[in-house]
Amino acid sequence: MKMVALSQELNGNSYPGRGIVIGRSADGRYAVTAYFIMGRSVNSRNRVFVPDGEGIRTQAFDPSKLSDPSLIIYAPVRVLGNKTIVTNGDQTDTIYELMDKQCTFEQALRTREFEPDAPNYTPRISGIMHIENNSYNYAMSILKSNNGDPSSCNRFTFAYNNPKAGEGRFIHTYMGDGNPLPSFEGEPTLVDITGGIDEFTELVWNNLNEENKVSLFVRYIDIETGKYETRIVNKNN
Repeated sequence: MKMVALSQELNGNSYPGRGIVIGRSADGRYAVTAYFIMGRSVNSRNRVFVPDGEGIRTQAFDPSKLSDPSLIIYAPVRVLGNKTIVTNGDQTDTIYELMDKQCTFEQALRTREFEPDAPNYTPRISGIMHIENNSYNYAMSILKSNNGDPSSCNRFTFAYNNPKAGEGRFIHTYMGDGNPLPSFEGEPTLVDITGGIDEFTELVWNNLNEENKVSLFVRYIDIETGKYETRIVNKNN
């Protein structure tokens, strides 16, 4: 697979929806993840990321404008021991709770499907990063309808062992704007991971569509020590 510039991949899509990037920093030292949300409706745009323990949660920026919290208020990031879970919905909690009971990432996600938001049937995208004994691996998943048919759920998991420095994978909910919104297709895109946490955060945020972007979370985890740095950017301040 040919590597593409993450900036170009983001800039060329006005509405990728929600997206997860996971990879390794160019110097090889850090496990890297980014999660962003976008919105077209007032309800979707009325959100911010706030810290929640070692993770984050979404919160209404203006509670008086919150019309339906069911699919927009959730914890996108949670930490379970040496595992960092990143998802686009409340399946974060499913993964956390079932992995805490010795289930695998895949087994946990077999209990879930795409979102019940007809006619889009938005895919549930998830990632998990595992750091132990100076080693690092990660996996990504997508649960999607069968080409818009909600009677079938198609499940795909992609696992990456010992990821290479400067490389990441990018998965997002939609191929682009549309009505209904077309679900992501294929395996996660191979993208470049460049710079330190501030440079990378700036690159992602500045290349998301200005009108539709809402919030961004970025974390760099030191593979040797497990210590991490986090950045949160909210359009609503």
